[in-house]
Amino acid sequence: MQPDFWIQQDNPTGSWVLSTLIASLPLVVLLGLLITGKANAWQAAWAGLITAFAVATTVFEMPLDLAARATAVGAVFSLFRIIWLITGAVFLYDIAVRTGQFEVMKASIAGLSGDRRIQAVLVAFAFGAFIEGAAGFGAPVAISAAFLVGLGFKPMQAAILCLVANTAPVAWGGLGTPIRTLGAVTSLDVEALSAVSGRILPPVSFIVPIWLVTMMCGFRNAMAIGPALVVIGGVFSVVQWFWSNHVGFELVDIVSSLSSLAAAVILLKFWKPEQEWHFPDEPPPTIVAEAIPLRSVARAWAPFGILTVLVMIWGIPDVKKALSEFGDFRQEMPGLHKAVAKSEALTGRAVPDPKKDLEDAFLDIVPASSTGTATMIAAVISGLFLGLSPVELVRMFFGTLDRLRPAMAAILGMLCLGYVTKYAGMDAVLGLAMTRTGANFYPVFAALLGWLGVALTGSDTASNVLFGNLQVITAEKLGLSPLLMASANTTGGVMGKMIDAQSIVVAAAATGEHGQEGAILRAVLGHSLALAMIVGAIVWLYAHVIPWAVQI
Repeated sequence: MQPDFWIQQDNPTGSWVLSTLIASLPLVVLLGLLITGKANAWQAAWAGLITAFAVATTVFEMPLDLAARATAVGAVFSLFRIIWLITGAVFLYDIAVRTGQFEVMKASIAGLSGDRRIQAVLVAFAFGAFIEGAAGFGAPVAISAAFLVGLGFKPMQAAILCLVANTAPVAWGGLGTPIRTLGAVTSLDVEALSAVSGRILPPVSFIVPIWLVTMMCGFRNAMAIGPALVVIGGVFSVVQWFWSNHVGFELVDIVSSLSSLAAAVILLKFWKPEQEWHFPDEPPPTIVAEAIPLRSVARAWAPFGILTVLVMIWGIPDVKKALSEFGDFRQEMPGLHKAVAKSEALTGRAVPDPKKDLEDAFLDIVPASSTGTATMIAAVISGLFLGLSPVELVRMFFGTLDRLRPAMAAILGMLCLGYVTKYAGMDAVLGLAMTRTGANFYPVFAALLGWLGVALTGSDTASNVLFGNLQVITAEKLGLSPLLMASANTTGGVMGKMIDAQSIVVAAAATGEHGQEGAILRAVLGHSLALAMIVGAIVWLYAHVIPWAVQI
């Protein structure tokens, strides 16, 4: 009797090297066009999608109707989960600029410190981590990058800084969604996974603020604000370790970021850098922060305050569930849900288990529970609060949509590409290539496998779904700790967040750098790989030198 599902092939050519090379073609086309500047983002995305569709339906022998349905699932996901969110975030930023409130916000930040180095760390790292913990997806990069541009940072620089900063917090993004998902797919204890991840990432969390400032102005200038970097990064990393190991996994990012911001505010009341650093071509400030009444500062920050409250409310599981039941339409994708089985290499079973090994596929039409809706409502409330009429808001909204058309096309193509490669099993082939190593080196490759998963899918959660179980199977075969290798997947994965095509397009859209996606990718690629290798080195130490340090 023929099974009523299609089984993915993990080596369709009979040569794992050739299969890996062919599976990488969509990624090579997408990134190659971006890096070389031969095409803009949406053209590169659609070229990659066409390549993925062709490879999936020929070499991997994926039925044409399954590939088409996978494309449709990706399109719906991109619309409600990403495009809607980006539109709301940019719309909110446009409102703040139109009403003049961003000028006041800039002055209030200058009241804490006019030093651009400190501003970058506060906004890109600490504030971005808060948004990551509350919402995840593209919200941290979109909001913090737009914020930095409003503060006077160059758009390209703002995009790059926020992409690099949005790394260490991602494992607990969206109220712990990646860790929660990793526990579900591996059947490992979620609190134990959080605890081990909370021993891998804190050193990186301490490094990232130093890394950001060094990128901006060199190591010597970074060390000139050493006390601020030590306090901001140090408090964040210590709280990240403590909360993930001794309290819970849902609020790690939120508590860590708020603690870091509070510590920075206290420090800056008693300490200032000897010389305030500004961009070489920056004009002198025209607003004196101390002269602005507190009421005006509160009014200017109101849009982001409203945004923060609504995003947190939308992130509460019970609220999200109620909103979903009220206004969402989540349906199994006919002809795709439970119609694709993972290969033996991923499951460890020669015959797929219909209860465990079949891929889910849902059409997520989620206008109510989407974080984008919270962002959009925050924008509308803020506009009305700041004195804009409904007619002005509608006009501004369509203006925002018009500006974002290229970014929307790019995100749509990239998400569809990701879903085709996922259901075709092409992502798994790339990941399996990294598992062909011995126990001595696999801990490093375990982190790089997670990095690859996020680079391919744009999501640490998706990478955990894709490779989490594979990490456990490989660890057991090599005599390594399944808990450590699974944690390596999610912690290494976060370093791939800055180079996934989705994040790059979001950063470009939020900063108005349409057409510069290739330049942004070239700027962050080396940083992404270097930080992923640092995570791999930490995992290797835990696996082979101090295994007692991650025993739960």
